[in-house]
This record gives sequence, C-alpha cells and structure tokens, in this order.
Amino acid sequence: MLMQNQQKLNNKKIKKSHLLLIGSLLVFLGFCILTNEYFSKMKDDVFMEMSVARMENTLVEVDDENTATDVPVTENLPTDNKENTPVEAPIDYSKFYGILEIPKIGLKRGFYNIDSRYNDIKYSVTMVNGSFMPDVLNSNLILMAHSGSAAISYFEYLYNLGLGDTAYITFKGQKYNYQLVNIYDVPKTGKVKIVRNYDKTVLTLITCTRNSDSLQTVYIFELV
Repeated sequence: MLMQNQQKLNNKKIKKSHLLLIGSLLVFLGFCILTNEYFSKMKDDVFMEMSVARMENTLVEVDDENTATDVPVTENLPTDNKENTPVEAPIDYSKFYGILEIPKIGLKRGFYNIDSRYNDIKYSVTMVNGSFMPDVLNSNLILMAHSGSAAISYFEYLYNLGLGDTAYITFKGQKYNYQLVNIYDVPKTGKVKIVRNYDKTVLTLITCTRNSDSLQTVYIFELV
C-alpha cells in the first residue's frame, strides 16, 4: 500500500512537471510570435520613413525639360468593413486648383497651383513644373505623389490600375475624362522619361514602384 501511494505521488509530480513544461513552451511561443510581429512592423515603418525621405530629397527631371521635386499623395481604398473605415472630415475641394479622381481605386484628391506653397510632397498631390492643365491642346499635366502606407501616400493603390481604366481632372468647373494607355517603370535616377503621343492631351502620374526601392512607375493617360 505504501508503495502504491508513493507511485501515485510520483505520477502526480510527473504530470505537474509536464503541465509546467507545456505551459512554459506556450508562453515562450506566444512571446516569439509577438516579438516577430513587433519587429516586422518596425521594419516596415523604418522602410517607409526611408522611402519618404528619399522621395522628398529626389530631384526629378522630366523629358520636356521640366524639373520638379518628387511628390506624395494617396487615399485608402474603400473597405467593406465599416467598423475599420477611417472617418475623415469633409474636404472643401473649392480651395484646390484642380481635382484628380480615379474611381477604380477610390481616389479623389485636390491639388494646388504650381506656384502655391502647398504644391509640395508634404501636403498634397504635386503638380510638376512645366505642366499644363487640360484646357491647353496637346498638353501634359504631370502629377506626382508617394506610394506606400504613410499618411501622405496618396498614390498607394495606383498599382491596381490597368490599361483602359479612367481618370478625371476637374478644372474651372469642367470635368475632363482620361483613359490609361501606358504603364512603365523607370530607374530612380533623378530623371523620368515620359513616353507619350504629342498629338494628344495627356495626364501623367508618377510614383514609386510597389515593393521596389530603385524604380518609379509612370502612368500615361490620354484625354478621351
């Protein structure tokens, strides 16, 4: 009887040790998961800060002998989950020089006159020097903005666009309809060659290429 009691006691100790070991392993596993998520997010945040800093310090030379500072801007895609949809104050678009709309990606953003101090990557979609509004025949309106996950990444979802998609520019009460005709990447060297039809009125959008630290993507739209 004494041996049986001792055996039961030993079994209980073994079970308790096993439970403690399993519990410790679960705690350690949870810690590893949380640590991995933290450092992964921190890495993404650092990458975005570096990307934004590079764009702000990059001088971009456009093919029509126009020179401009690289710019930022993008809106979040609409989400089906209303609880997770950020609530923003209504925007007074009357204060902008023009308005860019791309329905496919839920983008609607105003931009300022080329001479405005707010025509800057830190504030809005930026109009490049040498751009002309669509009321000028065969002109090219060149807009630039950041991509990525930062608050100023207004061109974050341009990568979802395909040939034939539409964009709109509203200027002086008139809405101009454009169709996407070309998409191409260029090295981030400080110069952007714009390949377009000079017999067409064109809208050009430029932003950093998704998942690339060395490329920029150019989107060419033609007035319909």
